[in-house]
Amino acid sequence: MDNEVRITLRLPEELRDWLRDHAQRERRSLNSEIVYMLEVARTAVGGDDQSP
Repeated sequence: MDNEVRITLRLPEELRDWLRDHAQRERRSLNSEIVYMLEVARTAVGGDDQSP
């Protein structure tokens, strides 16, 4: 990623814990795991530029 932005993300504690555990199993940081999951989801839905 060439251009990165920082955001504040509020998650339910249970979801945060699940993401952290999953990231550890995949040997990724929590941030990297969230980015990876979002990229996979974006590809799966074929995100077009016209979607709201």
